[in-house]
Amino acid sequence: MQRFEFKVIPAPKRGEKARGVKTTEDRFALALTNLMNELGAEGWDYVRADALPCEERSGFTSTKTTFQNVLVFRRAIPSLSAEAPASTRLLLQDSEPPAPPRLGPADTPPPGNAPSLGPAKLAAE
Repeated sequence: MQRFEFKVIPAPKRGEKARGVKTTEDRFALALTNLMNELGAEGWDYVRADALPCEERSGFTSTKTTFQNVLVFRRAIPSLSAEAPASTRLLLQDSEPPAPPRLGPADTPPPGNAPSLGPAKLAAE
């Protein structure tokens, strides 16, 4: 089964200026193209764009709902079975989990009577 990790980023709000790009639509498309090419070079695949509600404060006591435009990307997480050779996979699957840590004193106390508990006494007494 293939596993994925996701990345959600705010969609650009402004276009990018470039030589020969004159209209607002072309500048915005250039900004999206540059962003998607940058993330694609890192292995991210574009999934979709969403407008999601977001509550934000408005004054001291009230809130208002706005919508945020986001872009969703995903990339595959390499699985252990795809990367590790068969011998390594068998060793990892057959090995027993480590023993839980032992709580208590580091050394076994010597046998004998424990000292009595009570107020501290000065050595001169």
